[in-house]
Amino acid sequence: MNIGLTGGIATGKSTVARMLVARGAALVDADRIAREIVEPGQAALVRIAERFGDRVIQADGSLDRRMLGTIVFADAEERKALEAITHPAIRELMRERVAALEAERPDRLVVADIPLLYESGLQHVYEGVMVAYVPREVQRTRLIGRDGLSPEEADKRIGAQMDIEEKRRLADYVIDNSGTVAETEAQLDRFWRSLRSGPVTL
Repeated sequence: MNIGLTGGIATGKSTVARMLVARGAALVDADRIAREIVEPGQAALVRIAERFGDRVIQADGSLDRRMLGTIVFADAEERKALEAITHPAIRELMRERVAALEAERPDRLVVADIPLLYESGLQHVYEGVMVAYVPREVQRTRLIGRDGLSPEEADKRIGAQMDIEEKRRLADYVIDNSGTVAETEAQLDRFWRSLRSGPVTL
């Protein structure tokens, strides 16, 4: 079985991913793959250089992320051009990795950690979707404390993603991560048991 794991900024998705791995799941991380596909020698990096020029390539042949970020965050069309190169490559490698892990161990849960799963329309690619959830006010408080943002900056970042309540509504499995670590662990224990005995309410 495979599931897509998602959430919102500061909802603790990475914590949930670690807990699933600790229980025996295999993890495919979209953020890690996004870095892999732009390593020297990769086709996506060649296409980025063709589109944005040598200014985004460092002397050692690696991607100058800061320069590229400066370009794409200042211009929505440039950002779309970058996404047109990287998103298909990320999706294809994610699909290959998930399939390989499933073939290797058909009895093992494979978790695809995708921050913008719903925003990218990928929810139907996986057998189920798990959302790491906290209420928006908890998101806001955690984000301000974690990243040192002003309330206005925190609201802007939260507002740039699909509303967490909508993700919760769409999810097959919801892990409420607003309580203690032990409470989150207990929900994941119930989920893990449900894989063997059929769905339960978390």
